[in-house]
Parts: sequence; structure tokens; C-alpha cells
Amino acid sequence: MEDKPTQRLPLPLDGDNSSLPSPAPPVDPGATLEEKVIAALCSCYDPEISVNIYELGLIYDLQVDPSGAVSIRMTLTSPACPVAGALPGDVQAKVQAVPGVTSAKVELVWDPPWEMSRMSEEARLQLGLFD
Repeated sequence: MEDKPTQRLPLPLDGDNSSLPSPAPPVDPGATLEEKVIAALCSCYDPEISVNIYELGLIYDLQVDPSGAVSIRMTLTSPACPVAGALPGDVQAKVQAVPGVTSAKVELVWDPPWEMSRMSEEARLQLGLFD
């Protein structure tokens, strides 16, 4: 899989500045399987940052096969991340639970290293990071 930016769906800002993660946006029943998988990814949070992994830019590649097989290349904010052993499994379980997904494979990669520029505008606003 090549390292290309994944198209981001617009997500609503929750309006409050609490430190609690906002819930994943509701999924349109007519959404494509890829959109449903992205919604599942948006329900996974980095435990140290109250932003979902999709908006943080931790998902480097997402492939959804017409058969329902999903392949994800993801990273973490740091190789020393305390959830390095658990988060990819959580991501795989949430994606596997999406109706229509027949299999889910998550590959944890470290190259290229994650950097803040990978975050969406929504994530930057939520974290108070303004350009």
C-alpha cells in the first residue's frame, strides 16, 4: 500500500471544550462501507489526547475491498506510546464489527513518523492549535 492521504469526511465540532472525547458522528444508513469504517475509526481515541485517531492523522492508509476486506496502515504519536500493544487490536475489533466488513487487518507502521501536520483542521481546533 502506498502512503497517500486518506480522504477525510467532515466531522461536526461538539462545541464544548471539555477534555472528554466527542462521540463518533452518526453514520448515514446509506453510507458506503468505507464511510462506515471511517466512522468506526472515529470512535477510537488516543488515550492521551482527546481526539479520535482518524482526525489525529494516525491512519496512513485505508483500503476497503468490494468483498468487505479492510486493510489499515496506522501509526501512533510515538513509538513509546503506552497503548502500542493494545490500540491496533482495538481498532481492528471496532472495524471488524462494522456490518459488511468480512475481515479487518491493521498494520502498525513507524515510517513515516507521525507529526502534528497530519492532524485535520478539526483536530487542531479541538486541541487549541491554531496556525
